[in-house]
Amino acid sequence: MAVAFCNLNLLLGLKKPHVSFIKYSYATRSDQGVLFPNASTRSWSFYYSRQEFFFRTHRRQVEIKQKSQSRLIFSKSATQYDDNTYGGEKDEQISKVTLIWRAIKLPIYSVALVPLTVGGAAAYLQTGTFSARRYVVLLASSILIITWLNLSNDVYDFDTGADKNKKESVVNLVGSRSGIFVAAYSSLALGFMGLTWTSLGAGSVQAILLLACAITCGYIYQCPPFRLSYQGLGEPLCFSAFGPFATTAFYLLLGSSSEMTNLPLTGTILSVSLLVGFTTSLILFCSHFHQIEGDIAVGKISPLVRLGTERGSDVVKVAILTLYSLLFAFGLSRALPFTCILLCALTMPMGKLVVTFVEENHKDKGKIFMAKYYCVRLHALFGAALAAGLVAARMIS
Repeated sequence: MAVAFCNLNLLLGLKKPHVSFIKYSYATRSDQGVLFPNASTRSWSFYYSRQEFFFRTHRRQVEIKQKSQSRLIFSKSATQYDDNTYGGEKDEQISKVTLIWRAIKLPIYSVALVPLTVGGAAAYLQTGTFSARRYVVLLASSILIITWLNLSNDVYDFDTGADKNKKESVVNLVGSRSGIFVAAYSSLALGFMGLTWTSLGAGSVQAILLLACAITCGYIYQCPPFRLSYQGLGEPLCFSAFGPFATTAFYLLLGSSSEMTNLPLTGTILSVSLLVGFTTSLILFCSHFHQIEGDIAVGKISPLVRLGTERGSDVVKVAILTLYSLLFAFGLSRALPFTCILLCALTMPMGKLVVTFVEENHKDKGKIFMAKYYCVRLHALFGAALAAGLVAARMIS
């Protein structure tokens, strides 16, 4: 019975049985008249070996369990620390190549490609013609304009201190504010020259006026003395610049020919320009989630500074629902062909992904910065579906 009790203690994780208890058990057996003392000695040795075996086994199991728990705690701590840094990495360990890639912002250049492609597809639906040469010139010019927007934004955010700790800022990477300033406005000049040359060749004064309005929206968005983005007006300006202004202008330029210099402004081009502007402004809205503290520090009253991240996530949900509601409304009114409705509806899983991601991570600074890239994917996929639907409608008819 003593052996069973000692083994039970060991299995329950108790300490090694006290020697006095063992002696007491042995003495009790002797008092009761053990006839074979040598057998008792052998029994005691066997008992002690068995007891020691259980003790050592239990100790090894405890040590293994403690090491496993230590590794788990360390792993969780490291994960939590990484998640609290920008992009899930410590800034000190981010390579120069990664910083340069982030500074280039290549996915953001879809905002140059989508309005042009959708506008060209709307022109093709209207006229049945497409000028590849003009498309390439407009694309190169648009990329230069977006380059100006990105570089000048870094310059002016550097001036206000908003990018003081932003390692992927182009100014911080290059170390020359004046050099980036010159590069930015050189890109603007070259881009505007390309747009003007194409507009004159197409004979469309309306188009160059619309493009001038789009560039003006970009200027007053971020450049002094206006800096309307600091007043929370960035999203309306973004919507206007890339939607009604740019998309409609590209429609006019890519649809113009010697037979028809001025295309009519149909319900189709107005509808697609609104949808393009909507998805573009959603990218800008979601880019503020991980910058709230920095915006507050420099007095930048972005929409998310006013709303907070939780209400901001609700806005994203409403925006996605509104986007697809507008799509179906335009389809029912026959402003958009059925092929556009069908293809754009296929992007709904991407829209749901944006909503889910923002709802689950709006409080996590280490993850929520990815929201704008999910919005870029939605913007690109929705724009491609819209353009493909317009082209398909022309080919079917």
